[in-house]
Amino acid sequence: IYPRHGGYVRMPRLSSRGQAQAAPLKDDVSTRQQAPNYLPVAVKFGYSHRLLNTKKPEPRMPSDPKDLYLDLMKKVLTDYLNIDSPYANGMSPEFWWNKSPLKDFRNKLIVRLLRRSHMLVLRSDRLTTEQRREKRRVGSDWPFMNAQTMIGLERLENLQRLLEDALARDVKGDLIETGVWRGGACIFMRAILKAHGITDRLVWACDSFEGLPTPDTERFPADKGTGFHELNFLAVSQQEVAANFEKYDLLDNQVKFVKGYFEDTLADVPVEKLALMRLDGDQYGSTITALENLYPKLSRGGYVIIDDFHLDCCRSAVNDYRSAHNITDDIINIDGLGAYWQKS
Repeated sequence: IYPRHGGYVRMPRLSSRGQAQAAPLKDDVSTRQQAPNYLPVAVKFGYSHRLLNTKKPEPRMPSDPKDLYLDLMKKVLTDYLNIDSPYANGMSPEFWWNKSPLKDFRNKLIVRLLRRSHMLVLRSDRLTTEQRREKRRVGSDWPFMNAQTMIGLERLENLQRLLEDALARDVKGDLIETGVWRGGACIFMRAILKAHGITDRLVWACDSFEGLPTPDTERFPADKGTGFHELNFLAVSQQEVAANFEKYDLLDNQVKFVKGYFEDTLADVPVEKLALMRLDGDQYGSTITALENLYPKLSRGGYVIIDDFHLDCCRSAVNDYRSAHNITDDIINIDGLGAYWQKS
């Protein structure tokens, strides 16, 4: 069980050897060694507790201009620079209803009156700066106000390491993300290409730009009970995402948008080869559809990142696809939430 925004999400149950059932899971130690000021994260796997990487490495101090640029991009995209501000980390009203019918009525009335006076209504997250800093590092909070991504510093660090490795080895193909929210991870991939002077690869941003679809539980029973389609804040328009690219001077002809539900669009994405694919669909259906349509295009030596591997539905989709196609490449844990493997 891993704490996330006041609730809990179930992590994969581990065998006695500490491996996730149906999909071996290893710690991405190299990423943790590069992450500055990493603090250990206690995670409960099944009925046993395990401490991920108890050694705290020395902070990584970038000095190369490219590293300085990308390090700053990570902090800005996650709004890490405002980590000490209670306003920048406040929660909007829809996240603190459901107290009781009487309290909900009272709170909604107060919010309505204040908004009529053109006031922005937020509630403190009740976290210390250190608690907020650790959550933002591993992507276990939802920075609604200013951030362009909620995946945290460690998953961005991992994304940089994998992409730069693929570039160094000249793994053929473009880069793609399915489920982009405000575009932060795609913006970061475009920034990496720009920092390295890469002009012959594209970044594909695939999303409905209208939120998640209602789960088809008849086809995908594992999605029963998932409520991500009811979260309005996950619906970010293509225009807003494009505007976020423009903020960083990164909206150009190397960025391509694919609008629509994955079932209707991914089969027709005009890309022949992929060097890296990042899946963030939050559902079994979204994850299995992305794997079926895109994994055959992933070049040997390329990477697939599953942002939602901690969710039962997404992990089941990964395990089912890997089993059906006899994929045995090790799944590497990133931060207790996301995971990846390299195609052999």
